[in-house]
Amino acid sequence: MNYSDSNRGKIQNRELASRVNDFSNLRFGNITPTDLDGFMDFGDKKFVFIETKHKDAKLPYGQKLALERLCDAVDKDAVLIVAFHENETGDIDVGNCIVREWRYKKRWRTQFKAITVKQAVNKFMRKPIINKGSNE
Repeated sequence: MNYSDSNRGKIQNRELASRVNDFSNLRFGNITPTDLDGFMDFGDKKFVFIETKHKDAKLPYGQKLALERLCDAVDKDAVLIVAFHENETGDIDVGNCIVREWRYKKRWRTQFKAITVKQAVNKFMRKPIINKGSNE
């Protein structure tokens, strides 16, 4: 498979991507695996975690707890973005999903003004960091 820049972020093998992971054999008491819809590492300086839900679906308690603990445990500048989409079928354009809430510095914040995931990541990235090869 050729992973050129034009293919970055796109589903590379749609047939395999449509397969569902069955975690039912990984139950430990009340604990079962959860998933995460997106993760970005910006030069080991900033981390972005993304979870999307359909319309008014809420994060289940266990998933919310696991993702907030993950975000809080990262010893870097990290944000967890929870967003929603209204797609009934087809692909979900995560960059255009609307942010519902986000977690930063061990606090949940509700997003009252409608912004997309892409806008939220851009806003998070505007906070000063030292980029490799940059004097900024």
